[in-house]
Amino acid sequence: MRIGIACTIKPDGPLPTGAPDDLHEEFDSPATVAAIGDVFRALGHTVTELGDGRPFLEAVLKNPPDLVFNFAEGAGVSRSRESRVPAVCEMLGIPYTGSDPLALAVALDKDMMRRVAESLGVTVPKGITLAPAPGEYDGDFAEFPPILEEAGLTLPVIAKPTCEGSSKGIRNRCLIKTAAEFGPVIVGLWKDYQQPVLVEEYIAGDEVTIGLVGSDPPQSIGIMHVIPKNAAADFVYSLEVKRNWHDAVDYVAPAKLPPDVTRAIEADAMAVYAGLGCRDVARLDFRVRDGVPYFLEVNPLPGLNPESGDLCYLAYRMGLTYPQLIGMILDAAVTRYGLR
Repeated sequence: MRIGIACTIKPDGPLPTGAPDDLHEEFDSPATVAAIGDVFRALGHTVTELGDGRPFLEAVLKNPPDLVFNFAEGAGVSRSRESRVPAVCEMLGIPYTGSDPLALAVALDKDMMRRVAESLGVTVPKGITLAPAPGEYDGDFAEFPPILEEAGLTLPVIAKPTCEGSSKGIRNRCLIKTAAEFGPVIVGLWKDYQQPVLVEEYIAGDEVTIGLVGSDPPQSIGIMHVIPKNAAADFVYSLEVKRNWHDAVDYVAPAKLPPDVTRAIEADAMAVYAGLGCRDVARLDFRVRDGVPYFLEVNPLPGLNPESGDLCYLAYRMGLTYPQLIGMILDAAVTRYGLR
């Protein structure tokens, strides 16, 4: 089979002046593309790299593959940027791995996704979304603290850009503990990421992630517990932590949770996966407080870097190899399309 790999590669060179240092955090390295390609070649497939954007369009129009293996994040700040590749594939009738354009667009928008999850009966943290102020903000931030009271939120809270992945924009400073911090953090996120900011109650509890593979129904490959090496009541699985995970956290899978909590996480994950219409693969993040899982987000395009992807860390600890994980995702799509 001729497999084309759709991916968004981190550009070389310095960042634009004034851009946050995580501007390209979601994008993949050539090493990840090579690792995935090696898996497919070992299975006997022919592999081509399609890229993203205009190069992707030109490649599939000129020589459409039998199937597109999609993990292209898309560039820019559009909340639909992850939907571009599957939308093109559907227009051209090209089979592709992963979720459809609607599922990817909704999942990327944290505000929209929490509303969907809540409608499915899944518990989410209390929260509010704040749209960017028009123009350059030059106030004294006095109007910000009352927003929390009006929304029924109490400190601490955590602030996140609504339409980013890979913990982009979620820094240690995003855990807001005082009223004086609230306004400056929100305005800083508006400025850096040019999008609304989701403010949620901080759930002090266990950080866990679950990987699902397949469709109708999917199967869980396990639950992983992210445990800070320096126990703290206010742990945030921030970008700083992810960049320095060797020193900051331990990854434990299968997670050592009470059986009823494990069942609750699995049930909520399955409900979100099915309700959103995810396909082939997704990773879902939760916080567990007092035995109750709180849904944080779902990533239908989970990172597949063999050296830094959370789904890969989970798979390894559950006894799967990288080729096995990538093969499971491919097999799910091939079966779904009846390509065998």
